[in-house]
Amino acid sequence: MRFAGKTILHTGTAGGLGAETALAFLREGARIIAIDKDSAKAAMLKEQAAAENLDGLSMHEIDLADIAALSETLDQAAAEIGGFDIVINNAAIYPFRAAHEFTLEDYRAVQAVNVDAGIICVQKALPHMREKNWGRIINMSSVTISGGWSNLAPYVQSKGALIGLTRAWAREFGQFGVTVNAIAPGAFPTEAEKIHPDPEGYSRFVLENQAIKRRGHPRDIANALMFLASDEASFITGQTLNVDGGWVMT
Repeated sequence: MRFAGKTILHTGTAGGLGAETALAFLREGARIIAIDKDSAKAAMLKEQAAAENLDGLSMHEIDLADIAALSETLDQAAAEIGGFDIVINNAAIYPFRAAHEFTLEDYRAVQAVNVDAGIICVQKALPHMREKNWGRIINMSSVTISGGWSNLAPYVQSKGALIGLTRAWAREFGQFGVTVNAIAPGAFPTEAEKIHPDPEGYSRFVLENQAIKRRGHPRDIANALMFLASDEASFITGQTLNVDGGWVMT
């Protein structure tokens, strides 16, 4: 089991891409401190883990906009388990409307969940990582930063910020044995696509732009995350990996 003895702090765990990732890590022996505010999806994830007799999942239902509650919960969890070895900043909100219709408060609300909560997670995990001289931080960015989407300005801004933090943290944390990378998923058929008024048309648009002519599956993201979290990726840091079927080629 590749991740036996490792504890993962994972936000947005019960969502479309998060649940498959959580199960994949659990199958490889990891312990997961899972953060998600969706009670129904969290219950489904716990049922899936139980059905496979997978131990190590600890769900915490928290609204990541409540930074104080998140900080307190992570302090308690770290005290109980000894700290976090891997951080996966996956949670995000994505309000959908024209850029000129968003208020500054809208931008701040997205930033709080998509970026600020991730900063708190890293701050809580870093002392343990420094002590062990080993750590992995993976930020979930998005294909939308390539500029091909409208009506998602605060979301795109937040995902660009995560890439900036990935590079800044990688530079500073490398001396502590910690790698920091980002994954930019393409257009995956999850519930997030429900914001689009024409789902079938949107799916055609995706396939036209991808080099690989199939829709992505959450396991594609899980595989990328497991590689970047592994010892095999110990010399990779400060990078953004596009997992998008060949949509963006940079």
